[in-house]
Amino acid sequence: MHLHILGIGGTFMGGLAQLAQATGHRVTGCDTAVYPPMSEQLRLAGIDLIEGFSADQLALRPDWFVIGNVVTRGNALMEAILESDAPFVSGPQWLHRNLLSGRDVLAVAGTHGKTTTASMLAWILQHAGAGPGFLIGGVPNDFGTSASVGRGRAFVIEADEYDTAFFDKRSKFVHYFPRIAVLNNLEFDHADIFADLGAIETQFHHLIRCIRGSGRLIVNGADPALARVLERGCWSAVDRFNVPDGWHAGRVQEGRVHEFDVLAGPTVHGRLQLPLAGEHNRCNALAAIGAAVAAGVAPDRAIEALRAFSGVRRRLELAGEAFGVTVYDDFAHHPTAIETTLQGLRRRMAPSTGGSAPGSPRMLAVFEPRSNTMRLGSMRQALIDSLRLADRVFCYAPREGRRAVAWDAAEALGAVKGAVVADDLDLLASQVAEAARPGDQVVVMSNGGFGGMPQRILDRLARRGEPAADRG
Repeated sequence: MHLHILGIGGTFMGGLAQLAQATGHRVTGCDTAVYPPMSEQLRLAGIDLIEGFSADQLALRPDWFVIGNVVTRGNALMEAILESDAPFVSGPQWLHRNLLSGRDVLAVAGTHGKTTTASMLAWILQHAGAGPGFLIGGVPNDFGTSASVGRGRAFVIEADEYDTAFFDKRSKFVHYFPRIAVLNNLEFDHADIFADLGAIETQFHHLIRCIRGSGRLIVNGADPALARVLERGCWSAVDRFNVPDGWHAGRVQEGRVHEFDVLAGPTVHGRLQLPLAGEHNRCNALAAIGAAVAAGVAPDRAIEALRAFSGVRRRLELAGEAFGVTVYDDFAHHPTAIETTLQGLRRRMAPSTGGSAPGSPRMLAVFEPRSNTMRLGSMRQALIDSLRLADRVFCYAPREGRRAVAWDAAEALGAVKGAVVADDLDLLASQVAEAARPGDQVVVMSNGGFGGMPQRILDRLARRGEPAADRG
């Protein structure tokens, strides 16, 4: 079967493309501005890409056009598909019909932590010998790819609440019908498609309605929005985490080492030294352990697996070091995610490096308000508040088109830590490099390619370290 995938550069659609190719289908696709790591994965998979959505791609005559949610009415290729009555299907529909059916699906949902938790869960199952398949919105370092068919029945999927396609406005996750579902947390997001938090809660309840009676929910028991979702009705068993009567942490040690006991109620199952810092990663680990145990993995084996977990690309990932400055790359884009990223980096720094003493190492945040929610300005004040943990703030905000609102919000950051706003990538990288001093930690945050900003900054820092005569 030949599939032509519209919007193949997205993490979900690109992962679907790899899965389809691995199961014997011929796969081609189109998109605009495909960036790493997905561009690298598609290239390595040998999947042919076409730049843009030109109507002449109709001549490919695939068995199915698979439509990503980036495609809207008015898209030239989509209009041609509709006019020609060519067969098309959404990505989640195709995935359910052709790959998830007959598998034991473990879905990880929530506003934050989906990628890390799903990666942890897949790694635990792999460590336990289950050979899981997975489709994750990032690249787990332990696997080196965002998608794999696997060899066992288990299939771990990052379950996104964003809409399915222009012709199906339900959340993508209602197509997955999981046996086990993790509900990590729930906050307002995706202001371009949801009016308020209540609208998102409705979609989460639709997910609960799709879980069989013999299935199981792993729910953050400390999240009030998730409690409201469960109050609407639940037909499956529920295990909770982040509460004393469920999976929780004890004797927590944070700082350069992140270590804690893993308990289920009063029972201690082991002590975990987690390679990832922060309370949010502690909760992610507890959720993954709870889901793995529900899938039949012994708690001590799940803990053992996470001791060796290597993390996920672009989740506070070290990009490099130059001129004595360390640069990290991170996917954070929602205010809560930004705050937790900055908290995690602060914990990695020595207790004395708070940036308050003259000459002490500082934390510099470089941010692109790229998501639709950020562009619409609906979280303007929350964004400002989330960045207060940084010692200096640098923001990229082009003035053109829909980003005008983002620019207005970013300019308000001028009152926060002497924030700098730029509408040019090279200028912003130069400003960061000039402001940084040896010992500083720079974290670059965006849910897009950001023009390779971490490397741009590193290149300019390297030039600062060269002798003046070599700089030309």
